[in-house]
Amino acid sequence: MAQTVLVAGTASHVGKSTIATGLCRALARADVAVAPFKGQNMSNNARVAPTPDGEWGEIGVSQHVQARATGMAPTTDVNPVLLKPRGNGESQLIIDGRGVANVAAGAYYEEHWSRARHAVRDAHARLAEDYEVVVAEGAGSIAEINLHHRDLANVETAAIADTDILLVVDIERGGAFASLYGTIELMPARLRERVVGAVINKFRGDASLLEDGIGTIEDRTGVSVLGVIPYDDPGLPEEDSVALPAVDEPAVVGADDGIDETNTVTVAVPRLPSIANATDLEPLARMPGVRVRYVPPAGKLAGADAVVIPGSKNTVDDLLALRQAGFEDELQSFEGPVVGICAGYQMLGERLTNASIESTDNVDTVCGFGLLPVETRFEAEKRVERVQVRLDGVGPLANIETIVEGYEIHLGRTTVPEHLDRPLGESSAATEHVLGTYVHGLFENEPVRVGFIDAIRERTGAPRPQTQAKPDPWGFDAAADLVEEYVDVRALGSPFDAVMPSSTD
Repeated sequence: MAQTVLVAGTASHVGKSTIATGLCRALARADVAVAPFKGQNMSNNARVAPTPDGEWGEIGVSQHVQARATGMAPTTDVNPVLLKPRGNGESQLIIDGRGVANVAAGAYYEEHWSRARHAVRDAHARLAEDYEVVVAEGAGSIAEINLHHRDLANVETAAIADTDILLVVDIERGGAFASLYGTIELMPARLRERVVGAVINKFRGDASLLEDGIGTIEDRTGVSVLGVIPYDDPGLPEEDSVALPAVDEPAVVGADDGIDETNTVTVAVPRLPSIANATDLEPLARMPGVRVRYVPPAGKLAGADAVVIPGSKNTVDDLLALRQAGFEDELQSFEGPVVGICAGYQMLGERLTNASIESTDNVDTVCGFGLLPVETRFEAEKRVERVQVRLDGVGPLANIETIVEGYEIHLGRTTVPEHLDRPLGESSAATEHVLGTYVHGLFENEPVRVGFIDAIRERTGAPRPQTQAKPDPWGFDAAADLVEEYVDVRALGSPFDAVMPSSTD
């Protein structure tokens, strides 16, 4: 039976995903058979993986990333319960990769929680049979006393998997010692006994200044601080849209390479209120000389070299929000390449029908932006599948011929006229300047990513930068290096003895 370590946090966004991914990668580099796990996740950034019965299902992006870090082929067992927020206090509940219902929090706990707990138990049991270590990631804070009796991601996972617990606290927010002390005090007694150590994350400055505080907190709690990790973002894909700017705030990511702004390619992305799978844009943002600029619905496209409309958990509502804010007029007058992915593809068409299935409002037909002569009809059955298609480049992806790997997650079915180009097969449509596709992960394919940006540079005259792309684009090894160098991982148990500190490699 595998040893399971639960990476739990004192709050949300303290760095649990980074630590869990780093542990996964460090163990894999030491030839330890390791699998990631998150009993319950909440995210609209999803990926596709096989279900226990061999079909395709959905998991959160962080567990997909962690699985890739270990080298394993991810299955829905790594994230058996996923909640995808859809607005109006509801989320789509996904168990073992399959959509079960759209539920409010109260209905979830009353009607579905027991089934979800069984799925968590069974998924972990399957992983524990096949791997030496399971690195489980918690959610939010493990000290939410109002949720202790129904906390699948933390309390129940610890009980089901008989876990050791590693606590992560974010010192950048201030009050790290108080947060750590309070968390340990508020944890159920049966969990407090499982805590094998704590990690102070995101520290800026001289770590020796923390020594007195660390000594005091260890004396008061009996929990050892196993490391202090400096602030150094390894560049892992974001788990959810919280890391993005607020809907009404512009923001730029990428191109942090000292390149003159006039020589930078700028890709504008409308900040959809219900944006989903925003990780589709991260491969572009990591390219030297490329900036991804999130534009509020009422924002302008002036200065943009291309537009990419991303996915959405609520295509119809987001389309109407963009139209009401004036984005449609901006898009209609934009003269550069436009790419729509999934919901973005649907929005670019002429109309969307049976729209009440997707929308929180009772609407049947909605006009699209009309940049592509296609029509989408929403259906109750969701398409969830990994895909591998040939790209015969036209439109914004002209002159690119390659095999594209990605995945589809969508409700609508789009009808494409026979005369229209389909550069990515049945899941796409294109004109000279506009491309729509259901293929998520499009820009993770290097020939597509590089070819798209090179075509923009040729059109605008921007030179290619001299700096090279990072050798670790997913951030796996950077996360492992942080854990190996700054955390005493051997305190976590004998399987971790094989992990060598980075400084001695």
